Amino acid sequence: MIQPFDDEYFMKKALNEAYIALEKGEVPVGAIIVMNDQVIARGHNLTEQLNDVTAHAEMQAFTAAANFLGGKYLPQCTLYVTLEPCQMCAGASYWAQLGKIVYGAADLQRGYRVLNTKLHPKTKVVSGVLEQECADLLKAFFLTKRNKN
Repeated sequence: MIQPFDDEYFMKKALNEAYIALEKGEVPVGAIIVMNDQVIARGHNLTEQLNDVTAHAEMQAFTAAANFLGGKYLPQCTLYVTLEPCQMCAGASYWAQLGKIVYGAADLQRGYRVLNTKLHPKTKVVSGVLEQECADLLKAFFLTKRNKN
């Protein structure tokens, strides 16, 4: 029996957010935050639209989740994000005491792992969920950008 609310199910919702970012000309990264199998927050990159280097998908989702819950700590929540969090977003997840991070594509240049950024000690991590779909979307975006220049 297939469980309807598994990591792939929620990663597809994060991918939907990445496609919204793509439509806006943003780097296509999407994020959602889930608590008790319910999506409580959504976010996608808005760095170009807001002219703000901190407007990553995860940061948008953290703010929305904190507003939804009425508090800044998210220990019962899971972040689903299409790209491995960067140092800034991993640091924000530390301060939010996030319960779990699930990400799709690895970021071998700027990801939190390669930069040795610490997560909260209680944060669990699952990597590689729908990795190919997440990576392909990013590769296609950057290939298109390079070909325009």
